[in-house]
Amino acid sequence: MMTINQIAKHFREVHFGGNWTSVNLRDTLSDVSWQQATTNIYDLNTIAVLVFHMNYYVNAVLKVLEGEALNSSDKLSFDLPPIHSEEDWQQLVSKALTEAELFALQIERLDEERLFDDFIDPKYGNYYRNLHGIIEHTHYHLGQISLIKKILHIEKIA
Repeated sequence: MMTINQIAKHFREVHFGGNWTSVNLRDTLSDVSWQQATTNIYDLNTIAVLVFHMNYYVNAVLKVLEGEALNSSDKLSFDLPPIHSEEDWQQLVSKALTEAELFALQIERLDEERLFDDFIDPKYGNYYRNLHGIIEHTHYHLGQISLIKKILHIEKIA
């Protein structure tokens, strides 16, 4: 299997299942209600904010892979629009999962030779670093979501 296909597979697995940790975003979010997703626990980010935050970077890099300019800002990555209903929450989850699949497809279309080319600007590192960074970032915040879910259930909140 080519490296590029392995990266796409690894990215899909953290979102849809089959990875080494046996935890994925789709299944983890499948039983989270909008009330749970928007409940503040201690001073942690909410589940909804974390989903928005993870997808913010997937969306930004997806646009680059589709040929657009990099147009994102770290300071905006936690600016979740208000969620007032289950429909709002499901739209956020659907957007994250849909864009994850589009992202994986774009990875598969990437020429293997480009993996070590600069990603837009040398200060961002290369494509390989950015693709793996997105995967690592997703695993990191998925762990947070899993812990927040456990706290919500233990405390019987929302």
